[in-house]
Amino acid sequence: MVALRSYVSGSWHSPADEGVALPDAVTGEEIARISSAGVDMGAALEYGRRTGGPALRELTFHQRAALLKALASHLREHRDELYELSARTGATLGDSKFDIDGGIGVLFGYSSKGRRELPNDTFLVEGDVEPLGKGGTFVGQHLCTPMLGVAVQINAFNFPVWGPLEKLAPAFLAGMPSLIKPASQTAYLSARMIELVVESGILPEGSVQLVCGDARDLLDHLTEQDLVAFTGSASTAQRLRTHPTVVGRSVRFNAEADSLNCSILGPDATPGTQEFDLFVKQLVTEMTVKAGQKCTAIRRALVPGPLMDDVAEAVRERLAKVTVGNPANPEVRMGALASLDQREEVRRSLKALLDAGSAAFGDPDHISPVDADAERGAFMSPILLRADDPGRSEPHEVEAFGPVSTLIPYAGAGQAVELAARGRGSLAGSIVTADAEFAREVVLGIAPWHGRLLVLNSEDAKESTGHGSPLPALVHGGPGRAGGGEEMGGIRGVLHHMQRTAVQGGPAMLTALTGRWVPGTDRTVTEEHPFRKHLEDLRVGDTAVGGPRTVTLEDIEHFAEFTGDTFYAHMDEESAKANPFFNGRVAHGYLVVSFAAGLFVSPDPGPVLANYGLENLRFLTPVYPGDELTVTLTAKQITPRAGTGYGEVRWDTDVTNQDGASVAKYDVLTLVASRSG
Repeated sequence: MVALRSYVSGSWHSPADEGVALPDAVTGEEIARISSAGVDMGAALEYGRRTGGPALRELTFHQRAALLKALASHLREHRDELYELSARTGATLGDSKFDIDGGIGVLFGYSSKGRRELPNDTFLVEGDVEPLGKGGTFVGQHLCTPMLGVAVQINAFNFPVWGPLEKLAPAFLAGMPSLIKPASQTAYLSARMIELVVESGILPEGSVQLVCGDARDLLDHLTEQDLVAFTGSASTAQRLRTHPTVVGRSVRFNAEADSLNCSILGPDATPGTQEFDLFVKQLVTEMTVKAGQKCTAIRRALVPGPLMDDVAEAVRERLAKVTVGNPANPEVRMGALASLDQREEVRRSLKALLDAGSAAFGDPDHISPVDADAERGAFMSPILLRADDPGRSEPHEVEAFGPVSTLIPYAGAGQAVELAARGRGSLAGSIVTADAEFAREVVLGIAPWHGRLLVLNSEDAKESTGHGSPLPALVHGGPGRAGGGEEMGGIRGVLHHMQRTAVQGGPAMLTALTGRWVPGTDRTVTEEHPFRKHLEDLRVGDTAVGGPRTVTLEDIEHFAEFTGDTFYAHMDEESAKANPFFNGRVAHGYLVVSFAAGLFVSPDPGPVLANYGLENLRFLTPVYPGDELTVTLTAKQITPRAGTGYGEVRWDTDVTNQDGASVAKYDVLTLVASRSG
């Protein structure tokens, strides 16, 4: 049998002992052996810090994003190979796509967000400049820089591809190398995926390492600059979180742990409604996808008391159509659990749950799988339980991590909120209802206990990704029992791997440090209009001044007639004076913006390709007939877009009146061509 190799310190490492056998979840035969014996954990971490970290930090966010896209495309070309290996974990083709395509999708998602939402730079300027003194010579700015350590990820067995990739993507985009420690049961799939990553040569050396087998003394070698992301049981999370090195060195620790997620059926969703059918279908899907081995699966189905019998019967009918067996058989809808040990763990948990209720469908001890041996493979029937006493503690405290869910009755939205909270924190919950008032009461009531909530009904059902699907743009994690942390969440996930530092100083110094023009810094007014400059020739601080232009009453009336904006403050002197903000008729704010554009624009064809928006527009001082407007346009931020032939230029725009008072401030965004094209 093949021994799984680790990839550490720039080379593949074979274990120094025979290791532990890893069985095929379907046939029980040995697939591989696993051991981390001989791996120098301290050296691996140091290699990541000294080799992977510097290589990543030399790249900009956009360059890292491009590499994630290239890696996603490469892995997508090898999906069939990964699907085939995934079947040995007990996964059906649908399960495999959920895991493998989902992980690849996270890479694509973060690549897109990195290019759209982050600068083409190696660090992030976060938020607005904070004035710290009355004279404007002392200001502050938050900077986010990559941490100088390694993002250590310890993953669960249920998603051997998605799990590593959902942690890798935000860490890599932030500029932090990863060391991946997959769960042993399904490590052969994670290992092959990492082999494909290494063989591609796409990522900088040292940015990804792999340890197959026990973590051993890995955590002993952590430093203040390292980070740990864990997915698994709450008990293991607690043990790792309190590791002496993690505590002593204040190592950032993020846990995504098991949780007793719930789905709540609204009282309006009676049999015959689309919402009733959606609830039943979703519950059966969550019970059977990945054989229920999902940290987001529905463990508690909260149902209005009068609908318990209807729901139980409808779920039974659907479950009776679920074929369990060898996932290679196209007729099979649910495969095996990850291992025989995992099946025994589920059976042990079921004993406690059955003390609180009864089985409405399925027998945990008997199954006749299609094209498979029930004794050698880790097969189990889906189990629907019914706990008619909602006050029993077991359904709210015991998780059977398999194809198991419990129906629990509730009376009113208040009790539904109370029962949901008894799970003590969940990754995901759902409310299936078309009643907006019920949904509002429940969502606001259970939100403090949940990382993510889906409100499902006929409006969003067609596009909904379902109760338990993590999405790279949204937070994945939850409070309390669910681990107390967050993974992903778009750019929030990236920032988790960066240090936020408040830098204080003068405007000119902050401009020099950040490469972003800060108000109060000198401007550079040149003979050549900034709009005549290509991207490479522009400098932060380049400025154009236009005006003055006098605003007349005729201008205001013409603008009102031309646009149809005849709001009384522009057209009625007496009514305008009665307004507490004005002394008489005022110019339209958009007239001011339009005049400003006419004052700063350079009309002839040139490097400026397009104006694609305004941001942070504020009207600060009323403009009256006879006022004179001057506009000052300053290049604030210059962001090249690799491979496009152009970049984005953000211009600080300040429109002032004859007294020097700002009447409008905003940012103008333009696309400017590169000289090289």
